[in-house]
Amino acid sequence: MSFICGKGNGNPMVTITLMGQLQTTDGERDLACEISEPISVRQLIQRQGECLRAVLDLMRQKKLLVTVNKRIASEDTRIQDGDAIKLVAHDGMGGSGLAPTL
Repeated sequence: MSFICGKGNGNPMVTITLMGQLQTTDGERDLACEISEPISVRQLIQRQGECLRAVLDLMRQKKLLVTVNKRIASEDTRIQDGDAIKLVAHDGMGGSGLAPTL
């Protein structure tokens, strides 16, 4: 099942796949998001608001691995139409890093 981010006005699309135990607040793992211009992975996640709040928290804590089109990337990597982003949580010590640090 896919979750559509954006308004559906024909803009270029990118996909986000949440791996492992990551999911949106609605329990989704696959998102298709419209972008009007190339932006960073961080900006894309920020624009999704509440549905990816936990993912954004993990990113701020440096507990998120990012790939774009099957290549290792970072939160600053610029994405464009057709890109496939995959996100997975980690804690740097072999664990999942799913619980945000308070």
